[in-house]
Amino acid sequence: MKRLRAALFDVFGTLLDVQSVAARADALFPGQGAALARAWRDKQIEYTRLRALSNRYAPFTQVTEDALCWCADALGLPLDAAVRGLLMHEYTQLACFADVRPALARLQQAGATLGVLSNGDPGLLDEALESAGLAECFDLVLSAEDVHSFKTAAAVYELGPRALGHAADEILFVSSNGWDACGAKWFGYVSFWVNRARAPAERLGVAPDGEGRSLMAAADFYLQWAEAAAAR
Repeated sequence: MKRLRAALFDVFGTLLDVQSVAARADALFPGQGAALARAWRDKQIEYTRLRALSNRYAPFTQVTEDALCWCADALGLPLDAAVRGLLMHEYTQLACFADVRPALARLQQAGATLGVLSNGDPGLLDEALESAGLAECFDLVLSAEDVHSFKTAAAVYELGPRALGHAADEILFVSSNGWDACGAKWFGYVSFWVNRARAPAERLGVAPDGEGRSLMAAADFYLQWAEAAAAR
């Protein structure tokens, strides 16, 4: 068991609640907000995967807008430029999950190096983290744009060890997306799945090293790992 030297976090869905756009969407399209938010997120992830597989990179902000436009068409919602702009702006103002700040503070107090590793492009990440009051919590912000691909491409996960100067198995990767936690484990990270939705485990032939319902559980996992490694 190696010592953990840093923790990297997925952003969208892990630190920031992507479903918080539903309130604004419902104000614009009464009764359709939740359906639009769910479909938007699903199509956004689908497009990142398709672009990564086909080597057809586009910035995450563009992918997100393309997904929004498709979902509006699918749901029969009138999406003019003004409404599209309002909803895209919401993606820079996503609500932070209640467990995030306490968990990050606990890790900071323990002296952990903290960063994010996200599909988001740098501008979106900066705005979203600043708006949520999280920008000062992190020592580094890593974007998939640097390698023009998206998770679960190995080149994206490689950004962590490259920036930190530590091997992947000395870094904890935390995500609320089961497929992302598995992708990180495939790459070689110690991975933790924040399973807020109590979703079933992915059938990918690999499992995260840890699982819990909150980000505080991920912080506990990091600290317990550090204690166990120090005792060896």
